[in-house]
Amino acid sequence: MSRTVNRRLSTGEVARILGMPEGRIRELVRSGLGRPARRGRRYAFSFQDLVVLRTARALIEQNVPAARVARALASLVAQLPEDRPLSGLKITADGSRVLVQEGSHRWNPDTGQTVLDLDGEGSFQVEELERRTAQLFELPPAGERQDADPSPALAEFERALSLEDEDPIAACTCYGRAIELDPELVDAYVNLGRIAHESGNGVEAIRLYELAIRLAPDDPVLYYNLALAVEDTLGAGNAVRHYERALELAPDFADAHYNLGALCEKLDRPQDALRHYHRYKRLTEES
Repeated sequence: MSRTVNRRLSTGEVARILGMPEGRIRELVRSGLGRPARRGRRYAFSFQDLVVLRTARALIEQNVPAARVARALASLVAQLPEDRPLSGLKITADGSRVLVQEGSHRWNPDTGQTVLDLDGEGSFQVEELERRTAQLFELPPAGERQDADPSPALAEFERALSLEDEDPIAACTCYGRAIELDPELVDAYVNLGRIAHESGNGVEAIRLYELAIRLAPDDPVLYYNLALAVEDTLGAGNAVRHYERALELAPDFADAHYNLGALCEKLDRPQDALRHYHRYKRLTEES
């Protein structure tokens, strides 16, 4: 299995691979559709977690009941050890059932029973996720690469990730070197911004998030992160426009609705607050 698949992914990285807001991923995890490890207060996703989340979203969008999705995926994860290759799997909805195919073997993970005549509509190949994961780190897909080392910038980035919990100062140094090697490595700015914010340096966090936004102006997660830093540093009124921009780019970004509702409440805008709270409630109930 590839280097990218083997290492743990942050919530932001999973959001980029799946094309989902970070808040939506956290909602799926809170609802039981995924059990990532933790790095301090942050999630650390394995490739199997990525498969589970992608599957959960696809099946819920096909109107499979969320409780059935959670039950079936929990069974599937239990049946697939962490070291088992996933690249041969196809996962699909057949009515309200969740079905899995590996080679010629088709089964219902909820019951363990073999299923015949599987309709492939709505299914997806797990290789699709591996391709997207590879693209995030500027690596070719698994079938097109050998065991080549990552670029120097990405090597520094991954070294920084591994150091964050035990030595955040050293992690920041590695992120800085990654940016020197590749000034367009957006995730390095984002992670530096998060560390700065968590350490109480809101001004620096704002600067770093704004640099990231210049490189990726259509990423709603960056505006959400910027809004959090601005709210803590410059006050509620200054953060509103950044939450609003995040919602322009991702109207179903539940956490942004909730935070914006709270800000509107503080700013004596009760109708706006109620609208965002209602939207947050609908989105979380749907998940």
